[in-house]
Amino acid sequence: MDDVRAKLDQLIRDRGDGCAGVSRMLGRNPAYIQQFIRRGTPRKLDEEDRRTLARYFGVSDTYLGGPQEFAERQIRQRGGPLATATAMAMVPRLQIGASAGPGALVESESKKSAMGFDERWLRSLGVKPDGLSIIQVRGDSMVPTLADGDDILVSREDGVGRARDGIYVLRVDDTLMVKRLSVNPATRALTVRSDNPIYPDWEDCDPSTITVIGRVVWIGRRLP
Repeated sequence: MDDVRAKLDQLIRDRGDGCAGVSRMLGRNPAYIQQFIRRGTPRKLDEEDRRTLARYFGVSDTYLGGPQEFAERQIRQRGGPLATATAMAMVPRLQIGASAGPGALVESESKKSAMGFDERWLRSLGVKPDGLSIIQVRGDSMVPTLADGDDILVSREDGVGRARDGIYVLRVDDTLMVKRLSVNPATRALTVRSDNPIYPDWEDCDPSTITVIGRVVWIGRRLP
């Protein structure tokens, strides 16, 4: 059970929510989670609280101490293989933003928190978990495809050598941005486009002047 407390403590630290906020999310008194982690009271999480926390943090029920047979039953009900019951990949969210606008100066790329993704689902996207990062979009140059505040999942495996037509995170000098790339198949020159028509395109850019950080493979957006 100490292992479960340590895991929950790390999940809360990574998300940056605080024990009191997570307790309120469960409908408990603000000290509930802190007492569980620090004092061992209650001795184990209520079953419904544990399942709610697993869904909230994007991890399996067994990761927080749930019985294996419950996780297996859930997987069967969803039609998935049992091997995926605990196959969750934690992808770091970085403290930087890719500008969909004039461009954002990159000052740091430290880890802010992490999000859990099913490894089987990531493989269906054709990406590997250890080559992924999540960053936030800033600005409106990629509207309507990307909006200010969207989280984007970036595969760093697709650098300039593997670039193809698609949406990419780029670095030009010290400026980080997210744009749509078109690759000339003959010359390999890049055209950098904005989906918002009020922003100009950059035609036939020399690939050596642009650092392709990675391809955008997924978008997360809060509903209004």
